[in-house]
Amino acid sequence: MSNIKEEIARRRTFAIISHPDAGKTTLTEKLLLFGGQIQVAGAVKSNKIKKTATSDWMEIEKQRGISVTTSVMEFDYEGYKINILDTPGHQDFAEDTFRTLTAVDSVIIVVDSAKGVETQTRKLMSVCRMRNTPVIVYVNKMDREGRDPFELLDELESELQIAVRPLSWPIDQGARFKGVYNIYEQKLDLFTPNKQRVTEKVEIDVNSDELENSIGEDLAYKLRSDLELVDGVYPEFNVQDYLDAKVAPVFFGSALNNFGVEELLNCFVKIAPSPRPVQAVERMVSPEDSKFTGFIFKITANIDPNHRSCVAFCKICSGKFVRNTPYRHIRLGKDLRFSSPTQFMAQRKSTIEEAYPGDIIGLPDTGNFKIGDTLTEGELLHFKGLPSFSPEMFKYIENADPMKTKQLAKGIDQLMGEGVAQLFVNQHNGRKLIGTVGQLQFEVIQYRLENEYNAKCRWEPVSLYKACWIESDDAAELEAFKKRKYQYMAKDIEGRDVFLADSNYVLQMAQNDFKSIRFHFTSEF
Repeated sequence: MSNIKEEIARRRTFAIISHPDAGKTTLTEKLLLFGGQIQVAGAVKSNKIKKTATSDWMEIEKQRGISVTTSVMEFDYEGYKINILDTPGHQDFAEDTFRTLTAVDSVIIVVDSAKGVETQTRKLMSVCRMRNTPVIVYVNKMDREGRDPFELLDELESELQIAVRPLSWPIDQGARFKGVYNIYEQKLDLFTPNKQRVTEKVEIDVNSDELENSIGEDLAYKLRSDLELVDGVYPEFNVQDYLDAKVAPVFFGSALNNFGVEELLNCFVKIAPSPRPVQAVERMVSPEDSKFTGFIFKITANIDPNHRSCVAFCKICSGKFVRNTPYRHIRLGKDLRFSSPTQFMAQRKSTIEEAYPGDIIGLPDTGNFKIGDTLTEGELLHFKGLPSFSPEMFKYIENADPMKTKQLAKGIDQLMGEGVAQLFVNQHNGRKLIGTVGQLQFEVIQYRLENEYNAKCRWEPVSLYKACWIESDDAAELEAFKKRKYQYMAKDIEGRDVFLADSNYVLQMAQNDFKSIRFHFTSEF
């Protein structure tokens, strides 16, 4: 049993989140570089190097330079086992990111030093607050002209509604950027721009003359007074406050130039939480429970385009997962065994024999899984907290090639199973309607149908305001509502009733006229 305890203690499972373009994928890559998983980082922006970022493996991501699915990567670092989930920053894929946050124990937020806190960062932080997830902030792009560090810290506190504590401090910025002083380890790290190699570290006492020799008199004076101010304004760093999600440690650096990344990683592995207990409907599940439990938080179709396979990502909550052991699929009420569970390093995946709490494993899926499914050694458990949000954009999906009807049906089925978007079937005319939270998802669906399933679709516009799930204890009233709103009734893939309101006014009227009907705006009720 002590073996399981040791394995749990050395696991760190976290997500990297940010607004698009703050440098999230670049940071992920540099962490992999330090973890010895990749030898050369793919310059994400540069077209000279045709190596694209390791964590963006889907064709459309390579063409657009943005991440549209959450990638899972794991590596060992100084005795710790690290599981990173790199999430899409683009708001059209926010739903994927919200669900990913249910599978991690802590979060690193990347902020652009020039732009500060942006919309998407605020939204994601609100999810972390809801779940009391500990966060660390990495202020990126210090090698470009940006804002004053103190001003940035104030903005982080007010916008993210959390106290902050800098654990490193920048020495100037932009073209004059000299490096950072690592407050956590009390070392000076001098900056030399280099995308491939790592900068030297100097152990310097801030109050000695060596500081002047390293960075010059003016900067040495400024650094000392800044550090004094930091100590005066911010309380001493307390790990427990960070774990309780009351304080966010802040690091400064430049991910593209490998700078400040190792400091972040070294501090992170020491202070970040190991796997935490997870709340199920029936009880609290502790990682140290002897029996295996886990839940599916993401499904990806076609990780390998040569085999039309889906992979369900399972977060292990307790016990030890062993290959080829039968586990109970709670929703289907049957036992499944997995002969080739995998762990990922972006696209490279390897079959594993066993996995522990905090690990994320890929289970080959032939249509058995839906997002939110629970696996156990027989105990009836249901993990909650994986909602689908009410979509705000809708289009009818039509077959553009009658010869490929089967392929289109299969493609829609698998992609909807991933939770990329939601499928509704209109009860009035039987047409299929796709609902998403962002425009870009329609392009992704069309692209993937064509490239992965050899099926062509075309979109037809439809003006709807919102889809909401309805239920009522009064069967007669529900029936009356469905009759009156016949043209606007649909079913989702679970066969639940969905009302497609074509305007806010219509929705409010419906809520007023039918008092005993409950209208839900997430699928989890």
